[in-house]
Amino acid sequence: MSKAFGFASTTDEVLEGVDLRGKRVLVTGVSAGLGVETARVLIAHGAEVVGTARDLAKAHKATAHIAGLEIVECDLASLASVRACADALMAAGNKFDVIIANAGIMACPRGTTADGFETQFGTNHLGHFVLVNRIASLLKPGGRLVNLSSGGHVFSDVNLDDPNFETTDYNEFGAYGRSKTANILFAVEFDRRHKAAGIRATAVHPGAIQTELGRYMTKEVIDGLMAQIKATQEAAGPDAFRYKSVPQGAATSVWAGFVGSADQVGGKYCEDCHVAELVGTSDLGGGVQPYALDAENAKALWAKSEEMVGERFP
Repeated sequence: MSKAFGFASTTDEVLEGVDLRGKRVLVTGVSAGLGVETARVLIAHGAEVVGTARDLAKAHKATAHIAGLEIVECDLASLASVRACADALMAAGNKFDVIIANAGIMACPRGTTADGFETQFGTNHLGHFVLVNRIASLLKPGGRLVNLSSGGHVFSDVNLDDPNFETTDYNEFGAYGRSKTANILFAVEFDRRHKAAGIRATAVHPGAIQTELGRYMTKEVIDGLMAQIKATQEAAGPDAFRYKSVPQGAATSVWAGFVGSADQVGGKYCEDCHVAELVGTSDLGGGVQPYALDAENAKALWAKSEEMVGERFP
């Protein structure tokens, strides 16, 4: 009988007894928080891990305690950097069993990436969209893509008519929600396109963790978020919102990548080390919004993303 995991499960608990020797994994964003913990536990269980980071010096300092981790440069807010990273990985030709698209930013002030995209959509979604698709042929049959999304996808569906907020008012969490919904939809469509070859994709919510992810949030933004959380708690009871530790937060990533079955997680959204249920309420109480798993929405996002980055992927 398989073990039952949940909200409080840690990475070490999820991977207890799991031998990852011979597995090769790419983890984006290994300069802090969940990325560092994910790389640590995978290597501890025998996997070979390649991590990406925008700031190599910061990443090397943050992972100094992890022996054997390879780190390569990749700034997801610059498609030139993303493409250079992908080209280098393709040239090396080494296959991956799992790609964990972990890196991201949250609720930052309005801005644009090096390519002129709204910062959160451009970094969280489009950067990973190009990187993953350019190296997709390196995924082994039976491989998986794990996209880190968020319960924050409830803040907004994608807006394919105005992805850069050119005609709509910018809101930090609205933009974050768009990018996190995009992470789920990207997994849905990637899974559809690749499952015949035995490659599956899933998206995960790590939970609320106090990491560097929230470094851009102003006091006003934080106060607004906490007001929403308070409202959710009052509606759902005293245990509706709890912070996770970093090892608890990274647990769902490794569960979806190595423990949950491919058919169980493929094309799905996972939280607390299980597949989330569809919900109709737009609060932070858990579950996944129907628009985030909608197949036609996923196809439309893929087409729009190709148009935005000027590149088509099979």
